[in-house]
Amino acid sequence: MLKAGTVRVAGAMSGTSLDGVDAAVIETDGDRILGFGPSRFVPYSPDQRAVLRAALGKWPGEDVAAAAEIVETVHAQALAGLSEVALVGFHGQTLAHEPRGCGTHQVGDGAVLTEVLGVPVVWDFRSTDVEMGGEGAPLAPFYHFALARWIGAEAPLAVLNLGGVGNLTWIDPSKSAPEVEGALLAFDTGPANAPINDMMQARQDRDRDADGALAAQGAVADSVVTEFLSSSYFFRMPPKSLDRSNFDGLVGAVEDLSDADAAATLSACVAASVAHAVDQCPVPPSRLLVTGGGRHNRTLMAMIAAASACPVDPVEAVGLDGDMLEAQAFAYLAVRVARGLPTSCPGTTGVRAAVGGGTLSAPSG
Repeated sequence: MLKAGTVRVAGAMSGTSLDGVDAAVIETDGDRILGFGPSRFVPYSPDQRAVLRAALGKWPGEDVAAAAEIVETVHAQALAGLSEVALVGFHGQTLAHEPRGCGTHQVGDGAVLTEVLGVPVVWDFRSTDVEMGGEGAPLAPFYHFALARWIGAEAPLAVLNLGGVGNLTWIDPSKSAPEVEGALLAFDTGPANAPINDMMQARQDRDRDADGALAAQGAVADSVVTEFLSSSYFFRMPPKSLDRSNFDGLVGAVEDLSDADAAATLSACVAASVAHAVDQCPVPPSRLLVTGGGRHNRTLMAMIAAASACPVDPVEAVGLDGDMLEAQAFAYLAVRVARGLPTSCPGTTGVRAAVGGGTLSAPSG
């Protein structure tokens, strides 16, 4: 289906922070990154965000039609502005994720999107991995491996994504391919922006703690952090993954604190979970490169740097776009799916063997 060699492909991502849709173009052959193209962000309106938030935790068979229509509509708006692409990678919106139970549920039909855009769409990236015993997440690590090669990394390093949930990819760039044993270790670190955003929405009707300004004014309740770290999740060996709702009780744990102290304490919990994750890496990373919305939170970044035993920098320090990296990842993965290449492996999701997930839908006619 795809011409041989380098192709121009778009990817789109709507994360658990529910802020909107990121869409970005890259040029790749499914192995190397050859260039970066334009990108766009289309925010969800407050009403749309409320519908999506109400759908969180729902599984197939439950009424999620309104959420699906919003996801498809806003993704079409974001991707329509990125022309001359041969393929689209469409992640959809995760509503529920329980790989050891009900499975994984991303709303949004790629077959609908391909008819709107007139371009082949790869979607449903996670289901095959879960069916083969994997966690179904995180899925960006294969792209992180390609990025490590693109920036010329020589020593092991780690990429930390701070979305609604945090996830970390440890990378040995000396390995020949991402699926080779020892090339990657990836897992969810714990909650990231989600509890901070939820607390801000409930208390101040704001969608986030901008720049970490509120947390900077507060004092950390160490007892809450200690209790948080006693969760059984932190005693599981990676790979492992989380649903956005797995730590819903964390917001309740700070309900008796002032707004500033609550923000500081939730931020400290995130930083502590990241430090714990770094300690689980096969060898200490030479640096920690941070992507996702949480890297804009100066207080959170300072806490992570103070808790980590390696340099911590936003990915912009190596010439990458941290706002679009996840969208770029699904563009990259779409090419791999279309060319029959693996998109996850035992080191990234715990799947039994390297596997390529995803469904390819082509426009009718």
